[in-house]
Amino acid sequence: MPFQLRREEVLDGEQLKAMLAENPARAAQAILLAARQGIVDGQALLGQILLDGQGIERDPALARRWFQIAANADHLMARNMLGRCWEHGWGGPVDLTLASLEYRQAAEAGLDWAMYNYANLLATGRGVAQDQITAQRYYARAAQLGHAKSMNLLGRYLEEGVHCPADIEAACLWYRRSAEGGDFRGQFSHASVLAESGNIDQALFWFERALAGGNLKFLKVASVTLLNARHPQIRALATAYQQRAAEIL
Repeated sequence: MPFQLRREEVLDGEQLKAMLAENPARAAQAILLAARQGIVDGQALLGQILLDGQGIERDPALARRWFQIAANADHLMARNMLGRCWEHGWGGPVDLTLASLEYRQAAEAGLDWAMYNYANLLATGRGVAQDQITAQRYYARAAQLGHAKSMNLLGRYLEEGVHCPADIEAACLWYRRSAEGGDFRGQFSHASVLAESGNIDQALFWFERALAGGNLKFLKVASVTLLNARHPQIRALATAYQQRAAEIL
């Protein structure tokens, strides 16, 4: 029997997310109905589950259309996701200029993920003129809002003094906050600082956390870094990183 939901019973975004975690197929029906009834959170969530194939057949092109509908209703995460569709070619062509415009609009409205994504384009000069100073400012804004990935990158700017005064103490603080926030790159950065200070036990803990959460590209690069570590226990982790990378392939 198909899922039934009266209009007055339409769930809000948080309820739909909770249902999605418990029962993806049932949640997908509720999200589809909510989207069709004009619930903007439902439209944004429908775009996400269509993109991921979560509880519903994967359809990136349709996902992009629903992100556009929700973005037109000023849903900031939908606008950010529309930018990602333009950046990565999900459900249509790549257009980095349009991606940058979507990111910037959502970033200026206060969305931390959009600040991070826009900063990435600025830092690499993709779709916009390369501008490390402005990139650092957007990473800093996102970090202040609690965005863990931005915290790590802000730490790198501060450690290296890239277009800002070097501040090792502040860099270490942001690395720690990024690690505690769950970013695997931040965990690796924090572990590296701990290793340099001789705190090997804590360094190993955070290197292992980064290992558990890291993606393929990160694991490959990190394993090379670990091979050159001074401490033998840390060097030994390079093998674990390589093995984990092989499992992901």
